[in-house]
Amino acid sequence: MNKDTKFAALVLGIPLLGLAYCALILAIMLSSPWAREHPVIIATIFVIAPSLISGSLWLLSSAKARHKEKIGL
Repeated sequence: MNKDTKFAALVLGIPLLGLAYCALILAIMLSSPWAREHPVIIATIFVIAPSLISGSLWLLSSAKARHKEKIGL
């Protein structure tokens, strides 16, 4: 997989993942009475989860780049 193909997959994949994530939230809110009774808890979970995932990916890639920089690659 070359650089252009990876970029195209990223450009197409991120919005599709976002759409699937929104559909998941909507499905949970429509199907679960508990979720409808506790929207603040559900919203907190659905906001914190992607933030933690994206933050950890960012930190890991930054650490990897810094490590490559230290060893001279």
